Amino acid sequence: MAMRALASATVSFGLVSIPVKLFSAAESATNIHFNQIHKKDGSRLKQQMISAKTGDVVPRDEIVKGYEFAKGQYVLFSPEELKAIEEEASQTIDIAEFLPADSVERRYLEKVYYLGPDKGGARAYRLLSQALRRTGRCALARYSARGKQYLVLVRPMEDGLALEQLRYADELRSFSEVPIDAAEVKQEELDLAVQLIEQAASEKFQPENYKDEVRERVMALIQRKVDGEDITVTPTEEPEHKIIDMMEALKASIASGQARSADERKPAQRSKKKTAARKKTARAK
Repeated sequence: MAMRALASATVSFGLVSIPVKLFSAAESATNIHFNQIHKKDGSRLKQQMISAKTGDVVPRDEIVKGYEFAKGQYVLFSPEELKAIEEEASQTIDIAEFLPADSVERRYLEKVYYLGPDKGGARAYRLLSQALRRTGRCALARYSARGKQYLVLVRPMEDGLALEQLRYADELRSFSEVPIDAAEVKQEELDLAVQLIEQAASEKFQPENYKDEVRERVMALIQRKVDGEDITVTPTEEPEHKIIDMMEALKASIASGQARSADERKPAQRSKKKTAARKKTARAK
């Protein structure tokens, strides 16, 4: 089933305009959602807006939006005034500059979309994709939609383009706010830590090797509940936060990794021995 576009837009750089469509890069339907239910009659509960002053339920047609300019003081806005405040949705991805592909820190990334060419845009779309790939650059742009202006990156992906929504600098907190105590790292510990990393290192990210095991477990428990079974939780012991010997922990981790590697090699070695035995028997015949 083909993906459904979320929106249409135009990528603009220089005098070139490329009509594109935006597609979600992730499937949110995989999330598990629980509803709030009335325990007595099994009906689903609905949320209501309650006045903080009187405690009365407020009808939808009496609800307006306001901005708190001082503690407990709000300035109210009509729908027409909100429209005047909102950024006009130009639906244009206006490229401001081209940056080296790896120059934007990962912490700025908020969301990823796929871009596909809209009618009449395939040639210019492929041109931009190939030009970005050849130069090793990505395009930093502004995109106005849904009453907001977004900072985005357009970068080549596989045979096309992707759009990455970024956070603004003032939305990020400084890492310097994170408290980090001073501590000495011994050379022997560092050597063992590097050995442990190299032991479990891979040259390529293979996401297909991983799955959401928690989601699978939850879905299995839900199915058991649907089937009429009782679900009981086995009590788990609280983890002990005790001080460990770093050297001993690193050595044990390395030994454990080496044992796993040996176990993984055994089936292959047995297979080789069996193959050699079959060849020897065949020659004897």
